[in-house]
Amino acid sequence: MSALVFKRPLMRSRLSEEVERVLLKDIITGNIAVGEKLPTERDLARSLEVNRSTVREALSRLESLDLVEIRHGDGVYVKSYLESGSLELIRAMIVLDSKRRDEILTGLLEFRTIVGPDMASKAAIYRTDEQLSAMREIIEPSNGLDMMEKDIRMHHLIALASRNVLYLTLLNFFNKFVSEYGYLYFNDQVNRDRSERFHREIYLAIEKRDSGLAHEIMRDVLAYAQDAVAEKLNNV
Repeated sequence: MSALVFKRPLMRSRLSEEVERVLLKDIITGNIAVGEKLPTERDLARSLEVNRSTVREALSRLESLDLVEIRHGDGVYVKSYLESGSLELIRAMIVLDSKRRDEILTGLLEFRTIVGPDMASKAAIYRTDEQLSAMREIIEPSNGLDMMEKDIRMHHLIALASRNVLYLTLLNFFNKFVSEYGYLYFNDQVNRDRSERFHREIYLAIEKRDSGLAHEIMRDVLAYAQDAVAEKLNNV
């Protein structure tokens, strides 16, 4: 077993969340190896200066994320997040493993470039008049929204109009990262101008129910955004 160091006292009010964070970081950074058996609840509680129920709660959440396997009567073993991890892990990985932030953000943008065009294509087919009206409000210059807010709302409406709950769920997940890391794109006036043009173009395509054009417009703007953010990350 590798050397696991849990020495610092925990100060947060939600101690189980901090225990989870400590263990999660060691798992995703590889400090705790796949297949390794964790220390007992008693040993973890002692080293982290919490009670055993707090440790038990944290381990239960890690189990729900499919990061550990709790073998009753034996112990708790680490699983490979590359084989069992889910979307819930992505945010934690960015926060806890700064070395992988750029890789993960690039991967998210690449994934959006794959699914986004089909989402827009379906939105052009299935959109309602109410959804179209909401999109039109976004492109109005007097709505008081900054460009990042406009972009998040436009993509959300497109996902809604696609009538695909998976697209909508994935986009809701992605938008959490846009809110936090969107400055990498929207701080640049050229990029803001590109998004403003995109909003007008995608609105007109969806208004005409031109699914092919909507697909093309979405593909082009997402490819542009992916390249723009990649360039920004390379220069940081």
